[in-house]
Amino acid sequence: MNRIFRLCIILFLISYSSFGQVINVESMRKKTDSAKWSGSASLDLGLIKNTNSIFRISSKAHVQYNNKKVLWLFINDLNFQKIEGSAFVNKGIQHLRFNRSVTPKIKLEAFAQAQYDAISEINFRGLLGLGPRFKLSTNDNYRFYLGTLVMYEYEKASEIVEDRIQKNIRGSAYLSLSLYPTENITLISTSYYQPKLKAFKDYRFSNETSLLLKIFKGLAFKSTFSYNYDAFPVMSIPKTQYELTNGLLYDF
Repeated sequence: MNRIFRLCIILFLISYSSFGQVINVESMRKKTDSAKWSGSASLDLGLIKNTNSIFRISSKAHVQYNNKKVLWLFINDLNFQKIEGSAFVNKGIQHLRFNRSVTPKIKLEAFAQAQYDAISEINFRGLLGLGPRFKLSTNDNYRFYLGTLVMYEYEKASEIVEDRIQKNIRGSAYLSLSLYPTENITLISTSYYQPKLKAFKDYRFSNETSLLLKIFKGLAFKSTFSYNYDAFPVMSIPKTQYELTNGLLYDF
């Protein structure tokens, strides 16, 4: 336990700008085809210096059930920050996803998500989505997936914009690759494109790429780069946000 604690203290985040709004579900899916419960938990420590000094602790946990025919996945993602002596929790996401196999290469996918993000001035965002997911490869060590969903979005901005509530129908297309070149190395990269169906110039694009290096059974070092672009963010929020994090992932 002392060894793990020392590793947590050593691993720091160097980040510019802010935090993304799209959760990468692909990085949380477990590589398993057997019927069982599984999950993981991770802890990241961060130190950011720009106009303020920011200390960050973030935790992410997920639980999954997979019996080959159906998959249930729940993700809980929270961030704690301390900025110039003021402590607050500024971001949280809860995500529930369901997959059901239609053919060996096609699954029907549905999800529900709730989130808030003080940095992006989002008081609440709720999402409901449905669509097919296609498996583009059959090699278990090199997996490629394509998802094409339609989702309903309800978004309420913070008090920085008075009475800003949006209700939209968006597309949500994603391309994901999961590479397992060795037993100790995993690379997962997912790109999302989410346009408003009535106005394609109003879109979001994001990519998250994670590299996991196994330390010993159940514990891995994880390095993640996230990029997010929102063509029409809440007032005063930059269109582009990106982040680099280093941390530990405990797998069970």
